[in-house]
Amino acid sequence: MSVDARAIALADEPRAERAEWLVFLRRLSTRRTALFGLAVVVLVVITAVAAPVLSPFDPIEQDLGDLRLKAPGFRDAAGRLHPLGTDHLGRDLLARVIYGARPALMVGFAAVVISGVIGMMTGLVSGYFGGRVDDVLMRLADIQLAFPFILLAIAVIGVLGPSLKTIIAVIGVSSWVVYARIVRSAVLSLREREFVQAALALGSGDGRVLIRHILPNALTPWLVVATLDMARVIVIESALSFLGLGVQPPTPTWGGMLADGRVYISTAWWLATFPGLAILVTVLGINLFGDGLRDTLDPRLKV
Repeated sequence: MSVDARAIALADEPRAERAEWLVFLRRLSTRRTALFGLAVVVLVVITAVAAPVLSPFDPIEQDLGDLRLKAPGFRDAAGRLHPLGTDHLGRDLLARVIYGARPALMVGFAAVVISGVIGMMTGLVSGYFGGRVDDVLMRLADIQLAFPFILLAIAVIGVLGPSLKTIIAVIGVSSWVVYARIVRSAVLSLREREFVQAALALGSGDGRVLIRHILPNALTPWLVVATLDMARVIVIESALSFLGLGVQPPTPTWGGMLADGRVYISTAWWLATFPGLAILVTVLGINLFGDGLRDTLDPRLKV
């Protein structure tokens, strides 16, 4: 290839990438459920980030005298409205629901990043090199799957103590297997493709082939799995907080609020209802967006 032809090819690469992004956005814009899910996720993220602005109340401020177990729509002596009512300690429930989005999203994002990176690296190495390396890594994955997650969580949290960092570490380290298997299956197919064989024939090393040629093509299924897995992680975080193994009081968490509200389910239904709805709406939004992302990125599906 001449110098001029190579320069033209390099100049056309950004244009081709922009065209691919436009096609992707056009396909995604036709999926209303995916857009609805994305809107829900964006709204939850904005709510969590802007919690001090959106909430007029302190989520941990207690008032056992005048504000205990007040129904939704209650106005206190100062005329301030409590749209979702108050809990058994006189804390504003709306403020706690808003602030409860912070640990849920933080655990969901951080744990998915940790498990996704570990799974990506494991799947790339296992699928590309195969043989004994593949056998060892996949047997480790089988052992991980055979180990009960709740038992692992209880053991680790019992030693290190319940905290946000501990939950992120436990979920992140224990959830890499699904990423590893998805990426491995993609790599097993990609390593036999013509462009990979051509790169090897031209003298490219294994590291360059993995990073430049295989990784970008294996990233699509990984991204879809990561999006859907975030919803699962949020549910797990809520379950651990419900069991008392998550972020400890007085920090508001949706699972911890559910645990508090189950005692008053017959007399103060709002204590468990609104945190439960927050979990439902957030997980539903992430799942809808993940499904739409999967359908959009799959070239075998037509819009």
